[in-house]
Amino acid sequence: MRLFQIEEPGGGPTDPNEPGAAIAIEATGASAEVAFSVGGNALILDERPGFEQALPVPAAGAGAAAWQELLEGARIRAERALARPVTHAIVVLALAPDAAMTGHLRQASERAGLELLRITWRGELPAGPAAALTAAVLAEDLAPRRELATAPGPG
Repeated sequence: MRLFQIEEPGGGPTDPNEPGAAIAIEATGASAEVAFSVGGNALILDERPGFEQALPVPAAGAGAAAWQELLEGARIRAERALARPVTHAIVVLALAPDAAMTGHLRQASERAGLELLRITWRGELPAGPAAALTAAVLAEDLAPRRELATAPGPG
């Protein structure tokens, strides 16, 4: 049996060095929310049935290992939902992070295969929709863009 993959024209990145999707991870409650935005339209990413995975937010003072577990779980959830690599994220916390928390998150994100675009907290975001949705739009704006190959013009 031979397997093949069908993609839309101009589908996902084929070069592993190209940036993947950027997500938002809201870690303000007991369980994290993961969101993604396209064209300023954000949505919460849910697990597919049969693949449910809890994303508990680490306790205050938790080390990098606990945050790594959360970030890896969020990345996996997003990659399953989007069917493409995820390489960048914004993390939204309940309170402003101190230097130790920022260090733990940066270390955890590196180990989880995510580049942090920003670490923010609920008070920095405008009131309104869920923080994950607002941060997803921000992540879309801050994410590096793929280099688009252009055909040479007439000559």
